[in-house]
Amino acid sequence: MTTHAPETLPPEHVCEQARLSRDPRFDGLFFTAVLSTRIYCRPVCPAPWAKRVVYYGSAAAAEAAGYRPCLRCRPELSPSDGAWRRGDAALARALKLLDQGFLADQPLSALADRVNLGERQLRRLFVERLGAAPVGVHTTRRLLFAKQLLTETHLPITDVALAAGFGSLRRFNAAFKDAYRMAPRDLRRKPAAAIESGNETLTLRLGLRPPYDFASMLSFLRGRALPGVETVDEVSYARAIPAEGAGMPPGWLRVSAWPQRGDVRGDATDHALKLELHAPLASRLLDIVNRLRRMFDLDADPHAIADALSRDPRLAPLLQKRPGLRLPSGWDGFEIAVRAILGQQVSVAAARTFAARTAQHFGTPLPAEHAAHGLTHLFPTPETLADADLTVIGLTRTRAETVRTLARALLDGRVDFRVDRTLEDFVARWTALPGIGPWTAHYIAMRALGHPDAFPAEDLVLQKAVPIDGSRMSARALSARAEAWRPWRAYSVIHLWRDSMPVPITGAIAKTASGGETAPTPKSTKKSRKAA
Repeated sequence: MTTHAPETLPPEHVCEQARLSRDPRFDGLFFTAVLSTRIYCRPVCPAPWAKRVVYYGSAAAAEAAGYRPCLRCRPELSPSDGAWRRGDAALARALKLLDQGFLADQPLSALADRVNLGERQLRRLFVERLGAAPVGVHTTRRLLFAKQLLTETHLPITDVALAAGFGSLRRFNAAFKDAYRMAPRDLRRKPAAAIESGNETLTLRLGLRPPYDFASMLSFLRGRALPGVETVDEVSYARAIPAEGAGMPPGWLRVSAWPQRGDVRGDATDHALKLELHAPLASRLLDIVNRLRRMFDLDADPHAIADALSRDPRLAPLLQKRPGLRLPSGWDGFEIAVRAILGQQVSVAAARTFAARTAQHFGTPLPAEHAAHGLTHLFPTPETLADADLTVIGLTRTRAETVRTLARALLDGRVDFRVDRTLEDFVARWTALPGIGPWTAHYIAMRALGHPDAFPAEDLVLQKAVPIDGSRMSARALSARAEAWRPWRAYSVIHLWRDSMPVPITGAIAKTASGGETAPTPKSTKKSRKAA
């Protein structure tokens, strides 16, 4: 047995034990390549194992070595290695750009510029850490997504190529055959149905790494659900998604738990959420999947997070009690930012009322058929709110101007939701806007970007939650204490918020998110009002 890209791999004996026990906690953290068959598998693969295997730290590294993905365990369903795709390191920021398809229309030099590295240095970093060059990682990502679409849907192969980011069917066929030694059409077990692109309901698996507390995630989202824009019940989350292009109808989606198999042991490959897409466009599929993976925090490694945070005696019992608690973010950054501002220094009920009025008054009405699913409006765009008279929904002039300023700042580029920005840069840009202080900027980083290290130290609940003697820490003292929690401070926030409220997670997080009793300290509040 041999390991490759050792910086990304657990020790060899751990890999060996994980693959023999089919441990789902290691899914996506390494891949096992079988020398005799030239096929690579997930650690959870139920296929019988050969003795001569090689371990790789990424699917791209295995494919670069000439191995093909297993058709049984399907490596395309593995969650990403969250340790490399989270935080502010150059590799993490580059990987997030690759996930967005950056190299589909940009050269490698542009990617290097975005993360402030030289091209050769970036290539060397990828090879050392992931076992493959950036272009190889990008190509593997696209091919595996195409493989999932070919396996799980009846999309025409032309649409699969478009969805996976290939510029032409010819290029897609050539890349697929070169990597997997078969044509895309040969992968399908059944002939593709004759459907019109854009009118099919697609069902896809969104793989995750357990433990995962989906009930708490739904509870969080249900407490903050915006009537008409999104609906959350006990088992699923749904929302409408904008149309792309004139004359195209808006679509909608639903996320629920993937049905588990009925056998006693279960199948480790079933750790997933179920995505149902209605009237999607092929060109948007990868973006939709990426948004949902971030929103539901599916690529986190809970054990790496617990290892770091459990060193603090205050956090250790919380992580042990709720090991599957994840970091919930939102579908759209602008929507999250507006709702954060609307919720400053008001009650939860008032914040939700203002957000609902904003959507109903300024949002785009949906076709009547969406109403059957509780969806009536799309949230308004920055263009719509940049000059809107928000006082008609009951906002104060100051608060209304803060929302308009936010919309204009997004349109002129003063602020954005770029995934390659560091947390420090993101917070500095947002706090330069009138009416937005550190608490709001860090909250937006948590909910809009899913940034794992965002930390609103001015939050009153956090300041009271960390001490166990009933006292309250200052923001400075809390920040100093939290230095040891990097780079996972946002997860400490979720656990402390959840633990601090004698109500379900819905109430705990919703109150914190809306500003209410957890608004910044009086000093920070006065500063924000003065700036506004």
